[in-house]
Amino acid sequence: MTIKLAVPSKGRLMEKTFDWFGERGIVLTRTGSDREYAGAVEGIEGVSLVLLSAGEVPRELAAGRIHFGVTGTDLVQEKLPLWEQQIESMTELGFGQADLVLAVPQAWVDVDTLDDLDAAATAFRAVHNMRLRIATKYHRLVREYLRHGGVADYALVDSQGATEGTVANETAEAIADITSSGETLRANHLKILIEEPILRSQATLWRSRTAEVAEADRGVISEFVERLSG
Repeated sequence: MTIKLAVPSKGRLMEKTFDWFGERGIVLTRTGSDREYAGAVEGIEGVSLVLLSAGEVPRELAAGRIHFGVTGTDLVQEKLPLWEQQIESMTELGFGQADLVLAVPQAWVDVDTLDDLDAAATAFRAVHNMRLRIATKYHRLVREYLRHGGVADYALVDSQGATEGTVANETAEAIADITSSGETLRANHLKILIEEPILRSQATLWRSRTAEVAEADRGVISEFVERLSG
């Protein structure tokens, strides 16, 4: 049995993850063409590289099909309701920082807080006879956040494309999305509520609590963890 490490399969997140491991003497490389999800590990024996989309990593960790994986906090907490029982955080990697935030049109000059949003939602329902729509990819996290914030009269609209454009396209009145600088939101005439973000996220190394480990591989895991924490 080989210890499996999953990392994002493309883009800046993959490159920065490769750099992070390389600084610790573990060299990760992608092999084959850009269409092939194959990789290699040098610098430690008994560890194999699995290339997945960042969104697939939480599921594979929870299922125990991989032992370690790199992905964002946002994806773990959105996709795994009982994530602390299934996986554990090993270390934050110091890149991929972004906040999951609620944003409303800049023209809503009286809406800056969750209390304001709650009042706006009630008024919207009275005028339009429908619930205020919030577009997002993060249904579980947003629903929990709004429940704690006392906002009830809304409907979540699934957005798998450019969430920031849904307000201009009149398919939603507000959005909840990941942002690192807020520039895209401002470019779409949206403003972030003056509240703590729904979640602060960054790239993190996670360990599965459910993956089977053969007795012969326990030494590999010990060395791997020691190398990364050293």
